[in-house]
Amino acid sequence: MRFVALKSREQQGVLMLHKTRDLLVRQRTALINALRAELAELGLITATGPGGVKALASLVHEQQADLPSHARTALLSIIEQLESLAEEIERLEKKILAWHRSDDTSRRLATIPGIGPITASVIAAAVPYPGQFRSGRQFAAWLGLTPRPNSSGEKDRIGGISKQRDGYLRRLLVVGATAIVRRVRADPSRQPWLAELL
Repeated sequence: MRFVALKSREQQGVLMLHKTRDLLVRQRTALINALRAELAELGLITATGPGGVKALASLVHEQQADLPSHARTALLSIIEQLESLAEEIERLEKKILAWHRSDDTSRRLATIPGIGPITASVIAAAVPYPGQFRSGRQFAAWLGLTPRPNSSGEKDRIGGISKQRDGYLRRLLVVGATAIVRRVRADPSRQPWLAELL
């Protein structure tokens, strides 16, 4: 029987920082989508990404576009919330980065390709006793990154990943792995084993 390792109060606090940051990032995404949708209704479309959002905000602020006054009021409210969220997310990320720098485990995890300070700090806080896993496969299964078996009789069927456990940590690891794959596709000499697998 595997017992749940207890997290320290500090680790619980760091996980709260991460959960709050994730919530604010999702709220920022929703506001950006709303801003884009409202301005698209009026025929104003810009490039995607942070540059496109800045361009839309400057259109509204500088009154370059011929917007109805009520629309401008509503859009300025969205833009103010976006700016406030950006400041709050930055403040939380500084706290997370400070904890990452002070924690030896988190710093060692960040040396793994595809693992940055955010992912390293959440792993260090969410997994208080890594010795409970005998292998990387057990850790992957604990995270919900392994295929779910669906066997009956003589047929063995492997389904998609089980998605058990922490979706936030799993998402961060998948984003890191995607970044590594993108780098290897551009320069296969970086990780020859991965280039061969691809």
